[in-house]
Amino acid sequence: MYTVVTGAAGFIGSNIVKALNERGVTRIIAVDNMSKADKFRNLLDCEIADYLDKDDFIQRIQHGHFDGEVEAIFHEGACSDTMETDGRYMMENNYRYSMILLDWCLEQEVQFLYASSAATYGGSSVFKEERQYEAPLNVYGYSKFLFDQIVRQRLPEASSQVVGLRYFNVYGPRENHKGRMASVAWHHFHQFRNEGKVKLFEGSHGYPDGGQQRDFVYVGDVAKVNLFFLDNPDKSGIFNLGTGRAQSFNDVALATVNGCRMLEGEEALSLEEIKGRGLLEYVAFPEALKGKYQAFTQADLTRLRAAGYQAPFATVEEGVAQYVQWLARS
Repeated sequence: MYTVVTGAAGFIGSNIVKALNERGVTRIIAVDNMSKADKFRNLLDCEIADYLDKDDFIQRIQHGHFDGEVEAIFHEGACSDTMETDGRYMMENNYRYSMILLDWCLEQEVQFLYASSAATYGGSSVFKEERQYEAPLNVYGYSKFLFDQIVRQRLPEASSQVVGLRYFNVYGPRENHKGRMASVAWHHFHQFRNEGKVKLFEGSHGYPDGGQQRDFVYVGDVAKVNLFFLDNPDKSGIFNLGTGRAQSFNDVALATVNGCRMLEGEEALSLEEIKGRGLLEYVAFPEALKGKYQAFTQADLTRLRAAGYQAPFATVEEGVAQYVQWLARS
């Protein structure tokens, strides 16, 4: 039996492939779109059984090629660019692709674990997995929101596991290919290495001095939650996947600067000290993001904890420190 990971050469998908390898699973079919060829680097240290282009994979499952041969699908493949304005492309790539796989998994009774997003909540101040709190601000969020609604309709009759995980602000190894859509921590590391300082958007939405707060979750923890549900096929539903803690972008900047300083054997500084030394710079908030930007996110973990996942999540300070070490080696 195979395990399928879509978006396998991407950020979260490649971390799931690596986590599966670490528990001895190598019969993995990696599915992706390699139009951005440099993504292959994410799989260099991974073991897989086969690689298929996304379109080839869809054709094969629709023609029965994998009937009875797949144990589980981790569906991480999607366009995650929140600034994408081509709605037809977004809905085809995110919503329709997911629908094809959902139908097939339910028919085949295959475990289906898929990437949803905190973008479904939009500008809400409440982050519970309930319809009244969901109001996406862009077509990316809508593509995830709409599929979640279909899943909710199907769950009562589902004969196999369906799990949607609403990722909050994920950061960590294997996101180099994402460019401008990479995490704030990735950008801060490279800014500090190249310019000797990091940059944050200045205050917006009532938050002073770059202090907007988000729920930043380390990708290693994201992989662990995915594998938890793989190990518990009786558990289905839509679950938030964040830390349950909102931390400021200032915290990310400080953790990155101190992580880089530790690489050089230098002592950690306070936020006021990095400001005073010119190691942190605030820049104007982009017009293109106004009205499409979540100023605050904080996952409500009630459902995730009730499902039995009790492991702690890394803080920004812990996760960014690990990430800086990885970036310095890569």
